[in-house]
Parts: sequence; C-alpha cells; structure tokens
Amino acid sequence: MARPTTLRQAWPGLRSTAVRFRDHIRQQRGLLAGGLLALIAEVGFRLLEPWPLAYVIDALVASSGSDLATRGVGTTDLTVLIAVCALAVVAVVALRALMSYLMTICFALAGNRVLTRVRAELYAHLNALSLNFHDRRRTGDLVTRVTGDVGRLQEAAVTAMVPLVGNLLTLAGMLVVITVMDWQLALVVLLVFPLFGLLSVRLTRRIAGVSRQQRAAEGNLASLATESLSSMVVVHSYSLQSRLQERFGGSNQRSLADGVKAKKLSAGLERKTDVLVGVATGLVLAFGAHQVLNGRLTPGELTVFLTYLKTAFKPLRDIAKYTGRIAKAAASGERIIDVIDERIEITDASWARPAPAFRGYVDFDDVQLSYRHGHPVLRGLSLSVRPGQRVAVIGPSGAGKSSLMALLCRLRDPDLGRVRIDGHDLADLTLESLRRQISIVLQESVLFASTIRDNIALGSPERVTDEQIEAAARLAGAHEFIRALPDGYDTVVGERGATLSGGQRQRIAIARAAIRDAPIVILDEALTGLDAATAREVGAALDRLTAGRTTFVITHDVSAATGCDLVVQLQDGRVQACGSPDEVLPEMTRRTPAR
Repeated sequence: MARPTTLRQAWPGLRSTAVRFRDHIRQQRGLLAGGLLALIAEVGFRLLEPWPLAYVIDALVASSGSDLATRGVGTTDLTVLIAVCALAVVAVVALRALMSYLMTICFALAGNRVLTRVRAELYAHLNALSLNFHDRRRTGDLVTRVTGDVGRLQEAAVTAMVPLVGNLLTLAGMLVVITVMDWQLALVVLLVFPLFGLLSVRLTRRIAGVSRQQRAAEGNLASLATESLSSMVVVHSYSLQSRLQERFGGSNQRSLADGVKAKKLSAGLERKTDVLVGVATGLVLAFGAHQVLNGRLTPGELTVFLTYLKTAFKPLRDIAKYTGRIAKAAASGERIIDVIDERIEITDASWARPAPAFRGYVDFDDVQLSYRHGHPVLRGLSLSVRPGQRVAVIGPSGAGKSSLMALLCRLRDPDLGRVRIDGHDLADLTLESLRRQISIVLQESVLFASTIRDNIALGSPERVTDEQIEAAARLAGAHEFIRALPDGYDTVVGERGATLSGGQRQRIAIARAAIRDAPIVILDEALTGLDAATAREVGAALDRLTAGRTTFVITHDVSAATGCDLVVQLQDGRVQACGSPDEVLPEMTRRTPAR
C-alpha cells in the first residue's frame, strides 16, 4: 500500500480511511450535521466580530474633523454608537464561543464514537484472522495498531482536522468579503499563498517521511517490549537484561531521533510561516494605508482588513502546526486498514449450517496440509476414530500431531482431502457450532488476568452458575486448592496465570474444558513438564474429564499412550502405524534403541 509522501498526498490516505469506515461515520450523521451547522454559524460570527470596531473607529475619525473617508456617523450619535458596538462585540463573541463549543462537542463525540467502533472492529478482525496471519506478524506491532494507531487517528481527527476545516471555511468567507471591499488589496493577500505552497512542499514531504518511520519504530518497540515482558523467566534465567536493554535502547533511540527530527521540521515550518505572515501583514498595512489616504478605504475598513488578515493566515499556521499530526494520522489510518483488509482465511461458507449434537465419530480422509508452498506437513493422511474412543497420537516433533488437531478444530483448512465428524464435512458447518463441541487442554495452560471463576466460566459458550463452576472444579481436582486461596474462586490470577503453579494452572484449564461438556476432547501434551505427583493428580482429572468422550491424546511420550484404545504413530506427516497399544507400542520400543 502506498504511503503518503507529502501533506497533499496524505489527504487521499485520510479520505480512503473515511471511505473504509463510512458505515460507522454514517451512524453519526446527526451529530456531524449539528457540528457542521454550528461550524458555519461560528464562521459567520467570526466574520462579524471586527465590524463593530470598524464603526467605532470611523465614528471617532469623523468626530475629530479628519478629512479621511468614513461611514458618516454624526457626532451626536457617537455615545450611543459606542455603547451599541460594545454590546454587539460582547454578543457576537459570546455567540461565536457558544457555536464553537457546540461544534467541538458534536465533532469530538462523533469522532470518538466512530473510532471506538473502528477499534472494536479492528480487535474483532484480529481475533478472526487465521493462525497463518498471526504466525507471520509480531504481537507488539498489532497491539500498537489497536491502541496507538487508532488513538493517533482519533487525536488528529478531533484536535487537528476539525479546527483546520473551520479555519479553511473562515478563510474562504474572509476572502470573499475583502475582495468585495478592495480587490487590489485582496490580490496582495492572495500573492502570499503560492509562496507558502513553495515553502511547505519540501518540508511536509520530509515531515511525512519521518512520521512514517517513527510509527514503524514505535511498532518495533512495542514488539520488543511484548516479547521480553512475556518471557521474564527466560530473561532472568539467561541474564539477558543487558542484551535486551541494548536492543530496546537502540530502537528507542531511533524512535527518539525520528520524533525530534519531526518536531524540528514542524517547528521550522511554523516559524517560517510566521515570518511569511509578518511580511504579508506589512505589505497590506502599507498598501492599505495608501488606500485610506486616497479615500478608497475607511480607517475602520482597514482595521477590519488587518483583523481578517490575521485570522485568514491562521489556517496557514495550522497547516504548519498540524502537518506532523495529519501525516501520522494518514500513516496510522493506512496501518489500520492494512490489517482490516487482511482476508480471513477460515470462515463460514455461504451454505454452512449449525452442527448437530456430535456423537464423536471422526474421519480424516486423505488430508494434506502445508504451511508453506512445497513444504507439506501432512501427506495424504487418513484416520477414522469411533465415538468414545481414546486415541493416542504419537510421534517426534514435526511429525504433524498438532497440525492434525488444528484441522479437527478448523484452526486450519486442509489443502486437499476432507475432515468429517459424524459424517458431516467440517467445511459445511459453522465455526461457532463446531468449536463449541470440542474441548482442548494444552501443554501451556493459558489463563487470563481475571478471577478463577471467570477463567473457568470462559469454557462454556453459555452463561453458567456458580454451582456449575464448582462442579467443574471438583471434577478437575481444583476445588480444594481454590478454596484455600485468600479470595477463593474470586482470586485474581496474574497474566497467563503466573501467580499459580503449573499443576494448579493445568487443573483450572481442565475445569474450563469440563464446563464446556463437549463430546470431543483434545489433550495436547497436557502432562508434559509436570512432576510425577502432580502428573498423577492431573492425569486422574483428565481421566474423569474424558470418560465416555472421543479423546485425542497428543504426545511424544510412549508411556502416556498405554491407557488408550488406539495408538496412531505419525512420521513425516503420514500414519506409520495404527492399532492397539499392544500392537504399536512394543514395535516402537524395539525401534527406538536402533535409532
């Protein structure tokens, strides 16, 4: 996707972002219409604001007996005129302030609502993307897109775009008024804009480029921080603090350098714009005074002209001021769209139907799977499992054990072949109805930073009662240690369950699988890494969980397969042996020493 290189080229990026999220924007059309009306009214009052002062100045000049052209207000009306003009100034300023407040509230509320929905859409889309996508992308960078990039777009929309649009409308209105007042003086003002354009093009190109680099550097920083903070055991065990700090410091320094460079460029553009505005003001003052002396303008009208000039150049200052923000917002919008436009690989087919209640008959029919083209992981694998059977899937690392189970859950789709449950092709069933009938217990039990009660309840797609949660915990052998915790089931576990032992985490994971009450259970190296005593306790809990259910035990440990009904040995993505433990395991044991 093309990146903006100048501020002018950033507008298409912002426009494409607006078009991409037009449905969210359309929902806020009432607020946007109200904000637009308030903006137009605010511009009108801003145009009226200097005119009472013009009348007062002309009246004072006339009362002094000067020969300068004035609006001919008599001296007998001077006191009344000053009072009326003073009240008019107060009224106009108050109304302008009110309109500005209403405009800001309407646009800010609409912008925040839209971008809150954008963030929710982005997060939901990330959760729906396949494992292939997440395997390729860095988690920290994706987190930055959800939080930082949406926040950057939100900030720019509310604090930069809205004021800039208002000032541009004011500029258009003022140019019309000053052209009517004195077209020659208006030409002097208009001569400044090409000069500003020449001045800003080069700097805005550099600002946009640096802003893009800074956003990429911030994404890299987030990735480095996420990787290290989620691996603190490895960091401390291998004393990696200094090496990781060096890597982080280098990226941090590059981000700082880009940020400082962008600020310096923006500040330079702002100051050069100030000088340009000063030159224009001086020219208008000199030429305008000449027009007053020649009787073509009144002193009051020159005052209005100079006031308009000061306000008219505010958009130029704002463009200089907001160039960095707008460029970053354009880059952030494109980074968001880049993710949202990523195709979801695993989806419901148009003809997909809800799955019926499964009995648990599973059939893999000549399935092939590749993560990369030309590198198959499963090679024409076929396997049939009867309802209620306990099947051990064994083999060395890389043999295809976990890939086989990923097909069963439709975490991935086969390149060729079919996977069926009770005769139903998984591609013909909705994902939600399929996955709710499969429970998984992984080697690394993933718990969320919430209460134990919530972590167990997450296993059920329906709302569950406290009694159901406790029953699942008892089945998993977790009830006693949970009650011994200070807050029992309301104890908040650390991120990924770091405040619990491995055995405790595994039993909560088993309780989460039990409350799902699924007819098919997958145990992916569920006992690996546990000591002998804990493994016996967890193994007993797993036996209770899987009783009467079709169960797949993924393991590389031959001893873990002894209690299964069927043993399937995988090698290089193919079924090398399949049969009862008595048929397969002795042969494997005999082959092992020879390797």
